[in-house]
Amino acid sequence: MAMQNQKVREWVDEMARLTKPDRIVWLDGSEAENRRLLAQACESGELIPLNPQKHPGSYLHRSDPQDVARTEHCTFICTEKREDVGPTNNWLPSGEAKTLLKGLFDGVMRGRTLYVIPFLLGPRHSPFSKVGIELTDSLYVAVNMRIMTRMGEAALEELGESGDFIKGLHSTGNLDPQKRYICHFPEDKTIYSINSGYGGNALLSKKCAALRIASWLGREESWLAEHMLIMGIENPQGEKIYIAAALPSACGKTNLAMLQPDGKFKGYRIFCVGDDIAWLRPGRDGQLYAVNPEAGFFGVAPGTNFQTNPNMMKTISRNTLFTNVAMASDQRVWWEGLELPKDGEILDWQGRLWDPTLGWKAAHPNARFTAPIRQCPIYAPEWDRPEGVPISAVIFGCRRSTIVPLICESFHWQHGVYLGATMSSETTAAAAGAVGVVRRDPMAMLPFCGYNMADYFDHWLRIGRQLKRPPRIFRVNWFRTDEKGKFIWPGFGENIRVLKWIMDRCHDKVDCLETPIGRLPLLQDLDLEGVGVDPAGLRQLFEVDPEEWLKAAEEQTEFFSLFGTRLPGELLKEQEFLVARLRSRKGEHLPSV
Repeated sequence: MAMQNQKVREWVDEMARLTKPDRIVWLDGSEAENRRLLAQACESGELIPLNPQKHPGSYLHRSDPQDVARTEHCTFICTEKREDVGPTNNWLPSGEAKTLLKGLFDGVMRGRTLYVIPFLLGPRHSPFSKVGIELTDSLYVAVNMRIMTRMGEAALEELGESGDFIKGLHSTGNLDPQKRYICHFPEDKTIYSINSGYGGNALLSKKCAALRIASWLGREESWLAEHMLIMGIENPQGEKIYIAAALPSACGKTNLAMLQPDGKFKGYRIFCVGDDIAWLRPGRDGQLYAVNPEAGFFGVAPGTNFQTNPNMMKTISRNTLFTNVAMASDQRVWWEGLELPKDGEILDWQGRLWDPTLGWKAAHPNARFTAPIRQCPIYAPEWDRPEGVPISAVIFGCRRSTIVPLICESFHWQHGVYLGATMSSETTAAAAGAVGVVRRDPMAMLPFCGYNMADYFDHWLRIGRQLKRPPRIFRVNWFRTDEKGKFIWPGFGENIRVLKWIMDRCHDKVDCLETPIGRLPLLQDLDLEGVGVDPAGLRQLFEVDPEEWLKAAEEQTEFFSLFGTRLPGELLKEQEFLVARLRSRKGEHLPSV
């Protein structure tokens, strides 16, 4: 692939002098090149070919046991001033960090190949899109990047002779977790990642570029980079809206993006634009538009099956890279949540012989798959539209066993930003630490915002002021439980009932009930026929307890205090308004029907 861009050549040459690879290979993203790289990865043992009848075009990768997930304590935002990073990010002074990293990268690629990966985030010829160049010594990263981005010639054509591109340097190094660093330099749009091969730390297009660097760029250029799915929903009458939704880990984000309506709702159609990242920009018409900057899915395998997410199972049926899943003796993949093979042996994610009596999981809890979005049976053709899709509703989700109703609409944009800024979820057994602890995760962006979150909240408020027709903002909670700890709401495909109400609200077809915390559905407007929730359960799903909410407001005040005077005054006002509304109803039982 000919490289005409002088700035790219100069940067690649500079990094090659630092890392000292044996050779440099420029990748063009072609099918022939992909076949060659896959063959090399199989020959080196980085990939294992899977059963060509069961998983055509698919491969398994096993990572180092100490390198299986994002490492937030090794992830840094590096700027000149600490206050630009804020209290919720790890910070290193940019000069000090570059000195440290240059020492670690010095000669790290001796005996290896440096792959140059030009990638495009967002559709071609779009005002949303950004070009990046990742340099890596990992074949696994190279073949993943072809799935996850628009890679090769498309990116270079978009870049032209411009020097405006995101720079990413990655090396697996020796995988030493004590010297693992994922460092972001938003002031010069550069990312350095060393001693990790895990996707979230090594696919620099993903959380590193598309969220941490992009969020900084979005603030400078008046748009938003968000940890959000994008989906379309169309009713039987042909009315269609697009929704962007932020849900923290273990809250059903990918399942919602690929929801499959059943029963009486089969006439509704869902379209998946993306399951993880959204870039949102005010349009000339005063509406908010969104694109998915990625071209593939990097999803969690355990728990994914034909009951929880049939559309994802169809998506990963071919041309998929699996990471840290188990493998049956006939070279089929397996993980917890799938039917156990009736015969033959199973090797766990580390290649060890496994059976259910051994006391450990066959697939790593964070086992992954990488698959192209175009293989999704419900992917939206508008996924690649340069102008993006118009967003009618924004959803903030959480996982709370009590207090938060099934669905609640904000009073207005500013109140909606407050709902997002005060998002919290209870930890689960899948996370390290105690179960049931409430963890703050504003807009589901706490690990991914590349600058001070107080400024991030202010940026959301400013974006709202640019919109003539701002989306309605909602908060959802599929996870309220009864006295026995059982989930009250069935979730999964039944969430179409909540999406229908959101759609009806966007079209002004139904009214709502005003409560101190926001607008709740009138029960007659939420289609509950056949949902299987008894009247007592419905009351619990929508119960608003002023006493509980006043305690929650105190906890939110404590969280806001982290940001000092940098926190936007509008959020403090929303907090005051909430407390005043709750106190005026103190002692009351507030049903929603």
